[in-house]
Amino acid sequence: MKIAVDAMGGDHAPEEIVKGALEAAQKFPCEIVLVGDQDRIRECLDRPSEKISIKHATEVIEMGEHPSEAVRTKKDSSIVVATELIKSGECDAVLSAGNTGAAAAAAQLILRRIQGIGRPAIATPIPTPRGVTLMLDSGANVDSKPEHLVQSGMMASVYVEHVFGKSNPTVGLLNIGEEDSKGNEQVRAAYQLLKGMTTLNFIGNVEGRDIPAGKVDVVICDGFVGNVVLKFAEGLAKMIMGLIKEAIVEGGVTAKVGALLLTPTLKQLGKRLDASEYGGAPLLGVNGCCVISHGSSNAKAICSAIGASCDYVNSNVLGHIKAALEKAIIDNSSL
Repeated sequence: MKIAVDAMGGDHAPEEIVKGALEAAQKFPCEIVLVGDQDRIRECLDRPSEKISIKHATEVIEMGEHPSEAVRTKKDSSIVVATELIKSGECDAVLSAGNTGAAAAAAQLILRRIQGIGRPAIATPIPTPRGVTLMLDSGANVDSKPEHLVQSGMMASVYVEHVFGKSNPTVGLLNIGEEDSKGNEQVRAAYQLLKGMTTLNFIGNVEGRDIPAGKVDVVICDGFVGNVVLKFAEGLAKMIMGLIKEAIVEGGVTAKVGALLLTPTLKQLGKRLDASEYGGAPLLGVNGCCVISHGSSNAKAICSAIGASCDYVNSNVLGHIKAALEKAIIDNSSL
């Protein structure tokens, strides 16, 4: 298996990207192709690895650039070149921590959408007391139609079943209340479509507080709402950790001793809540394995994302999604 990694994408590229690739090469059964400026990449390779190669790319799509325009004009950018490796069959998956919109645009323009899917969606794993809840869309589409939300539920169910190993995963539609009459026109229409899906274990509407509680295995929403939820959760987690540290510092000797005794427990809790343990979010709905990482990803997150890419390929999620679409008992015009 070969994973194409955009070595120039992200706040800490290429140093942390290369470091994460080196860690992944030792940990996972795959080869890694680092795509980007070969001179800068070689400077970061502090030790050789037979499982890592370099594909030179002369351009970089910056975070502030318009995604689709940049993909069309910067043909030799690291994101575009890495995605082309999937289309040509040279690699099995592509990973980028760069411009999220550009990574999604490159996947759609180069790999194309799966037949029957109107809008691909980013599926983000969220840690909960019950394991992991997969939320999508997390930012690929801000104006999804009801049928797109149905498609997201189908794809996410397949992913959770074959990658996380949960049979018949529960699916919830994110709303402002549990009643089917709640929500805007988009959500109410999506509810009616989802209710008629015999191939989905749809349990109804869920509220924001149900996500961290792990009430369902899959949470569906459009990209605007999902991205707001995700960023709020990230900010809240950082604030809580900051308040805990501040309380320990200001609490005197007793607080410091208590914190010392709780260190093993706090480390274990921190690991469960650490986003870098999951690394990346798959872009579901395109004809290829595309994984998108946070722009601030460190080496640990990149290593985890490469592992997630391997799981995606090994589980044949793409094939299972196509099969699920064929079996869906719903009119094609609704999908």
